[in-house]
Amino acid sequence: MRFPTVPRFLAVVVLLSFSVASTSVFAQNQSTAKPKPHVIVIGVNGMELDVIRPLILEGKMPNLASVIKKGAYGKLRTVSAPNCPRVYSTLFTSTHPEEHGVSGFIVGGITANTNMLKEEPIWSILSKNQITVGMANVPATFPVMPVNGYMISGMLTRGKNCEDGVLCAPKLSEVQGGEPVYPPAMKAELIKNVGDFFIDCERMPSAEQLKNHEPEVIDAWLKKVDVIRAQQTKLFDYLLTEHPTEFTWLAQSCEDRTGHWLYPIAPYNAGYNPKINAVRTDAFPNQYVAFDAVLGSILKHIDDKTYLFIVSDHGIKPLREFEQTDPHAHMDHEKTTPVIAKHDFADGDDVPGSFFAMGPGIKQGLRLLGFEASVYDFAPTVLHIYGIEPTKQMHGHVLNEIFESSDGKVAQK
Repeated sequence: MRFPTVPRFLAVVVLLSFSVASTSVFAQNQSTAKPKPHVIVIGVNGMELDVIRPLILEGKMPNLASVIKKGAYGKLRTVSAPNCPRVYSTLFTSTHPEEHGVSGFIVGGITANTNMLKEEPIWSILSKNQITVGMANVPATFPVMPVNGYMISGMLTRGKNCEDGVLCAPKLSEVQGGEPVYPPAMKAELIKNVGDFFIDCERMPSAEQLKNHEPEVIDAWLKKVDVIRAQQTKLFDYLLTEHPTEFTWLAQSCEDRTGHWLYPIAPYNAGYNPKINAVRTDAFPNQYVAFDAVLGSILKHIDDKTYLFIVSDHGIKPLREFEQTDPHAHMDHEKTTPVIAKHDFADGDDVPGSFFAMGPGIKQGLRLLGFEASVYDFAPTVLHIYGIEPTKQMHGHVLNEIFESSDGKVAQK
């Protein structure tokens, strides 16, 4: 398989990787300069605020409730027809999908991959500015690229029984067609200390697998999701403990995968099938309760000098029958699993993402109303914290409204 020409920015990152080879890629800056800000980002694929809000009110998500109390939160305007690689690549670059080149799961007949990126992503910009970078399970980061730290790929990683890399979960040892870990030597370390974990979430069962076995198949699938989440939690804790970096981006996607076919819809919703949708109505909400436990484990690594961002690429809502013109509208991307909720509506405002932030200089108890924040604003805001000017390519703006000070000196706190 031939990929498009390697983007120019990649050459810069490759040169960077050689410049740091003489020292540990995980080492913190040992100079006498003022310590750089510490930022941790958690990506939650398809986080749906309409499901989360009642769980918080019921006290079932205490860790997220604590983040809201200590910081700012609101909806995150996404792109039109949002899907994971399309939006995550926008988060990376603050550019439109037609500009950064990753418009969907499949681009020009090829599974979306990092070689398609036409604009410089945030991890490259930070690396060039001597910020140590750590990324794990972030969608659309396969094959991994050299950074001033480490990168472990996420959704769209190809491997055994996952040749196309779409919506499936190869183990780390089963990855094929590209590198899943940078630096490569870290792969053996992870398998030894964390285990041979699954990359991404479990593939949804097909209609044929479900037929006449719905309860058993659903329960078995959810148990596999529990295993994957436990592995991810162990991975995140290991990385934050053994390989702390100045900028760390961790992500998971089982929430979105569960929502597509187990969203707790009512019988009058389009696509309702009682044999599936009446079996585990708690499945989707339970994913957020489980995420809150993961968040709790990450919060143990966060002090009052650390910035925390929780972002989702989009939300997810039940199907709207009158909008469907595609004969496969009720099926997943591989056209094998019946789905009853989706996010790639033409109007991205129907399925906004979520945004949570806390840290030094961020206002407490602030709710962003309407669409004050968008996926284009994420990268410029992170760069602002490090005192780095957004590049000319970026369309977003710094979210000054979440900071107590508007003098542009957040990074000096």
